[in-house]
Amino acid sequence: MTTRAITVGVATLGCRLNQVESQEMLGLVEAQGFRPVAGAERAEVYVVNTCTVTGRADFSDRQLIRRITRERPGALVVVTGCWAQTDPQAVARIPGVDLVLGNQEKYRLPELLAALLAQRPSPAPADGWTPEIRVAPIAEARSVPAAPLARVAGRSRAFVKIQDGCQHRCAFCIVPAARGASRSQDPKVVLDRVRALIEAGHGEITLTGVDLGHYGWDLLPRTTLAALVRQLAEVGGLRWLRLSSILPAYVTADLLEVITGSPRVAPHLHLPLQSGSDRVLRLMRRPYNTRMYRTLVERLARDLPDLGLGADLIVGHPGESEADFAETRALVSALPFSYLHVFSYSDRQGTESTRLTDRVPAQTIRARSTALRHLGREKALAFRQRMLGRTHEALVLEARDRATGLLSGLTANYVEVLFDGPDRLARGFVPVTITDCRPEGTFGRLEGSIA
Repeated sequence: MTTRAITVGVATLGCRLNQVESQEMLGLVEAQGFRPVAGAERAEVYVVNTCTVTGRADFSDRQLIRRITRERPGALVVVTGCWAQTDPQAVARIPGVDLVLGNQEKYRLPELLAALLAQRPSPAPADGWTPEIRVAPIAEARSVPAAPLARVAGRSRAFVKIQDGCQHRCAFCIVPAARGASRSQDPKVVLDRVRALIEAGHGEITLTGVDLGHYGWDLLPRTTLAALVRQLAEVGGLRWLRLSSILPAYVTADLLEVITGSPRVAPHLHLPLQSGSDRVLRLMRRPYNTRMYRTLVERLARDLPDLGLGADLIVGHPGESEADFAETRALVSALPFSYLHVFSYSDRQGTESTRLTDRVPAQTIRARSTALRHLGREKALAFRQRMLGRTHEALVLEARDRATGLLSGLTANYVEVLFDGPDRLARGFVPVTITDCRPEGTFGRLEGSIA
């Protein structure tokens, strides 16, 4: 049976790393003769790459799988990702699912898909088909597989997975159960991937991972994230190198030096905070305290005046009192954040936090979340307003803004700016002067001969 005419679409939920792995899966199936499809084009096979970081994520996973099975009857449905890894039986019970793959098994997708296509009846049976489950213990994973680039991607921004898994055991977090222990990609593989992406026209590269700062600790010879960033910053044709989320405890003096000293490292960091209360951070088993966090941010803000700074916050962790929440609000107010990601606490089966008894009422969690999100919007607007009248280089994204029809560009410090211009500018870098900042968006005009 030939697989060359078989079309494959991937639907992704959750984090940026999941999006990267979805592109890797497309690259793998494409290399084996399948045809990846994007957008609204119908496919014969759908791969759903799931998330399980919150209870809401599990709900979204179920909704998406059921929508695909309802709207694409007869299509073969493969489910992988973190929910598939942590609860494969629950995934397999959803009608219409044909194959469940763990986070390591997703890299065997072409092989397993070909085998399944060969044995699955056609047309698809209305009932009686038992989904196949291929989920090995993630604790046994020892490597980060490499996958070919997918031609179907075509996005302005490029992401490179350099690390997977996590060494920490934060009380609230299910990620180690879904991703396993920390493991790093070989530096040569990373360098080759970055060079290939630059050749394909990507001037901005973002390094991604679960526990990015732990990069290199497991390799022989051991290396560091700082050493990798220094190497990548020397690659010809690279305009911006961006780091995804990194724990503040990993921002060493060496990494600080390369972040603040290299013009190719974008002045944008995402430093998870989770709580501004040291008491709650201890309950969460986070590997830092507020003094360490504040000192790092103040140093970064001093050395990078245009720094775009994001943070994750969890509201309503068991044991969080009104005084603890007040400390969080005070710290967030004091620090120069340009955006916040605010999450309401939800139990994850198997984590330590589920055993804590001092629960925060749901109504209180909602109120605190609303207050922090409001504060985040205020800080984001104030940050963008400080850019008024100044010209910034922006990477033009491939999709126009739906509401206005304007081009959308991303500045080095991670501000999306809308401006008028021709489609040919997509994936290029252009100078844009910020002319207006409103709660709903930031607007600018093209400068120089491009305009």
